[in-house]
Amino acid sequence: MDRIDTAILKLLASDARAAVSQIAAAVGLSQSACTRRIQALEADGLIRGYGARLGHRRLGFRVTALVDITLGTQVEEDLAQFEAAVGRIDGVVECALVSGGQDYRLKILCRDLDDYERLHREHLGRLPGVVTINSSFVLRDVPTRGEGDALFGTSR
Repeated sequence: MDRIDTAILKLLASDARAAVSQIAAAVGLSQSACTRRIQALEADGLIRGYGARLGHRRLGFRVTALVDITLGTQVEEDLAQFEAAVGRIDGVVECALVSGGQDYRLKILCRDLDDYERLHREHLGRLPGVVTINSSFVLRDVPTRGEGDALFGTSR
C-alpha cells in the first residue's frame, strides 16, 4: 500500500459515495487506474464494504446502552454459542470479545429505557452462559475523527 492507496482509503472513508472521477482527480490518477486500485483494495480486504451512517436518534432510537457481559466459561463452543445468540438480537449493533474483567461488550440501540428493559428481560438475561450483565447508558455522543483520519492522520 502506498500513499495513493492511503489517500483513496481516506477519501472513501469520509465519503463512500464519492464518484471515482472525483477520487481519481484528487489522487492524480486516471479514472480507470483509480478503479483498478479501488478494486484491489476491496479484494485485499482493506475496504470491507460501503454503507450509510444512520441517524438512529432521528429514527426513534434515543437510548444507546453499552453492556458488559461475563460468561461462566471461556470454552470455544460456549463463546460461539453466545456470539450466535447475540447476532439474533435486534438492536445489537456491536459485539466485541474484550480483555479485562468482562468477556464481551455490546452496543445496543433502543427506543427508550422501557425498550431496553424489555430487551434485557427477553434476550440478554436468556443468553447462554451469562454470569453477569452490567449496563451503562450513553449520555452524549462526542464527535471524533472519521475512520480514515483516525487511522492515517490528517497530514498523510
